[in-house]
Amino acid sequence: MEKEEYSMADNRGCSLGAAGLAFVTGGLLGAATALLLVPQSGRKLREQLRRYARRAEESVHELADKAAEGVDQAWDKGREFIKDKQAVLTEAVEAGRTTIHRERERLSSEKKA
Repeated sequence: MEKEEYSMADNRGCSLGAAGLAFVTGGLLGAATALLLVPQSGRKLREQLRRYARRAEESVHELADKAAEGVDQAWDKGREFIKDKQAVLTEAVEAGRTTIHRERERLSSEKKA
């Protein structure tokens, strides 16, 4: 059940990132279209387009930073998950060895008796 919860969280993170990128892209395309359709001087239009381009660049950088942070968190969770499972597996192997050793001793003592 833990594995399903983990993968559901990953899917939400990707969906939110994709939705955010789509939202920013749509907004920028809408703004660019509005600017091109509104009659203005060439200089004023170029200035507005530069501002929108800067905003778009900032938004893309923010989304990239969030995505990198999400990847880092997922990596850390995966590493922690593996470390926990490795500890459980090590304990199980050690318990099996102990049980086998005891059983051999028991069988050995029964043969001698």
